[in-house]
Amino acid sequence: MACGSLEIEILNSVWDLTNAEENNDISIQDIVDYLSARGIERAYTTIKTVMDRLVAKSILVRYKSGKKFFYNAVMDKEEMAANAVSEIITNFFDGSSTGLIRFVENKYNLIK
Repeated sequence: MACGSLEIEILNSVWDLTNAEENNDISIQDIVDYLSARGIERAYTTIKTVMDRLVAKSILVRYKSGKKFFYNAVMDKEEMAANAVSEIITNFFDGSSTGLIRFVENKYNLIK
C-alpha cells in the first residue's frame, strides 16, 4: 500500500482527529481545516480526490450521513506502519527482517 506524501498527511490527520474526539465522523472539510491549521494549504477538491483514492485503495472507508460523506481509516497508525514495514521487508530484503535491521544499522550508523 504505497502512499504519497499528501496521502500520509491526510491519514495522519484522520488518525489525529479520531484520537482527539469521540466523534469519528471525519469530513473532507475537517481534514482541510486540520491541515490548514498545520500550515498545509490544499484545495477542498484536492483533498476530496486524494481521500477518494484512499477509499479506492481500501485504506479509508466512506459513508453517508444525511447529505454529507464521512471517512474513517480502516487501520490504525500502528497497523498501517506494521504493514508498510512488512512490504519493505518483502520487497527489498527477500523477506528477511534481519536484512532490514542490518540495513538500518549500517545506513544510520547505529553500530557502536
